[in-house]
Amino acid sequence: MSEPAEERVKPLTITPTGATLGALVTNVRLDNLDDETWYAIEAAFHKYAVLVFPSQFLDGAAQQGFAKRFGDLIIDAVRFSSEKDDGTLRGESDPVMKLYRGNEDWHTDSSFQEISAKVSILSSVKVPKSGGQTQWADMRAAFDMLEPNTRLKISRLNARHSLYHSQKKVGGAQSTTTAGLRELHGKTDTGAYQPPDENRVPLRPLVKVHPVTGRPSLFIGRHAHGIEGISNAESERLLEELTQFSCQSPRIYSHDWKVGDIVIWDNRCVLHRVRSWPLDSPRAMLHTRVGGNPYTEGAISMRTID
Repeated sequence: MSEPAEERVKPLTITPTGATLGALVTNVRLDNLDDETWYAIEAAFHKYAVLVFPSQFLDGAAQQGFAKRFGDLIIDAVRFSSEKDDGTLRGESDPVMKLYRGNEDWHTDSSFQEISAKVSILSSVKVPKSGGQTQWADMRAAFDMLEPNTRLKISRLNARHSLYHSQKKVGGAQSTTTAGLRELHGKTDTGAYQPPDENRVPLRPLVKVHPVTGRPSLFIGRHAHGIEGISNAESERLLEELTQFSCQSPRIYSHDWKVGDIVIWDNRCVLHRVRSWPLDSPRAMLHTRVGGNPYTEGAISMRTID
């Protein structure tokens, strides 16, 4: 594969990653944007779906200020860390660590809420001695590469999305999941983010049309389950096959974090996951999340669990 061409959009320098998604953006300060620069970033965001801004070193307030350009926040600037407030490291049985381990599977943020997320932002505060990369997978390109008959079949299907379902698959009991959510969001968030109702889950199409670009993409990930109209076994098999097919080169970008990096991504058309890291080495990220539009990111309906 040839080297990706560098793109200069005054005043930015945008370098594609070489995958079907993602670009490195330099010559910019996210805490000091004029309108011209913002419009260039927004256009690049819709084109590449994942943007990497190295060496920004934003604090929580600055990260929130940048994120608000995309819309209303549902998570302000929450520290996702394997360290507790007292500086000790979390163990495998820690409720928050259970959530992190769940996120080692491919997913999209907040698909288990009635209104799914539009944009997510991560910035790196502490980097472990090994591992801890974040990977993103291009669901636009994945849909494009499916056989026509498969595209037609899945375009008619809808799946339920549940955090409790996905955490149960990695050994997280409902009470453990709820405890982890309360610890993560209870102290630092404004309250816009609410733990999901374990008894009512959103129903979403397997194929989502992007509200800005018009491109269709797969909308799947670890929270998806229980496709309507087929058996649970067939649903699990189909979702696993779609995920395995989608999350392969050249549709994956993997980022090796450096302290101060910030990455933004479009939850409407990509999946992401964290790679494991040794628990004797702390990993700390600052996470901000922008809510979706109720008309384009709202669930088809909310289903009651029997």
